[in-house]
Amino acid sequence: MNIHSLDTGLFKLDGGAMFGVVPKSLWNKLNPADDNNMCTWALRCLLIEDAGRLVLVDTGIGNKQDAKFRGHFYLHGDDSLEGSLRKQGFTAADVTDVLLTHLHFDHCGGAVERTADDRLQVAFPNATYWSNQAHWDWAVQPNAREKASFLKENILPIQESGQLRFLESGAGVGAALPMLRDLVFVNGHTEQMMLPVMEYKGRTLVFTADLIPSAGHLPLPYVMSYDVRPLQTLSEKEQLLERAAAENWVLVFEHDAQVEACTVTRTDRGIRLAETLRLADL
Repeated sequence: MNIHSLDTGLFKLDGGAMFGVVPKSLWNKLNPADDNNMCTWALRCLLIEDAGRLVLVDTGIGNKQDAKFRGHFYLHGDDSLEGSLRKQGFTAADVTDVLLTHLHFDHCGGAVERTADDRLQVAFPNATYWSNQAHWDWAVQPNAREKASFLKENILPIQESGQLRFLESGAGVGAALPMLRDLVFVNGHTEQMMLPVMEYKGRTLVFTADLIPSAGHLPLPYVMSYDVRPLQTLSEKEQLLERAAAENWVLVFEHDAQVEACTVTRTDRGIRLAETLRLADL
């Protein structure tokens, strides 16, 4: 098995929204804001090569949105999903599976592309797209709080393609995606977000998606205002971090523009960062 980190660009979100009730005097030291209170975040994906399968975990924002949308989020940087795939020697046609941790636009936007004649189609023509029924239903009938994050143009073309399949907690994950040791289902950020867990080069890796979007979110109270159930996020973070510290897991961050991955350790202030890592160096 080979696992690659794919950078697909950078974007900005409001620092207060990203750190919730934590005062700016604290979080600004971790991720300094610009004059508009916006912080820079990564759009990192994973690519897993294993036994003839090429599995892409999340797809970034993509490039089909208009200039007004892109301007809201200050998309910048030289990286793209297509370019990062190409650096690893692959094209979109080589991807056999797309695992979407959840369907917020910054995680699934690149799953669908706009053609030259303005049609929407799946960006990975030979891939099976994996979600789960509970989250899919949540996304296609969105609540008012999350409606701006669940965009129909990112979601419905996947279903219309006939390439969509569902995974369920504890049922058939290994049969469907044998390169995964497990999927951790969490409900604080959104309904039934899926965190893939893998064994890689003697280490356990977990892709933390929006449960722990960056190393700056390791302390338990650092919970995003975007989360629909913040107290549940806090509990889910605590459970995952306790296990990560006990078993020396590698946490891979989707949104940290500086730290790709890390291990954690127990301290008198709670569980904190121990060592920063890059997957390429494992």
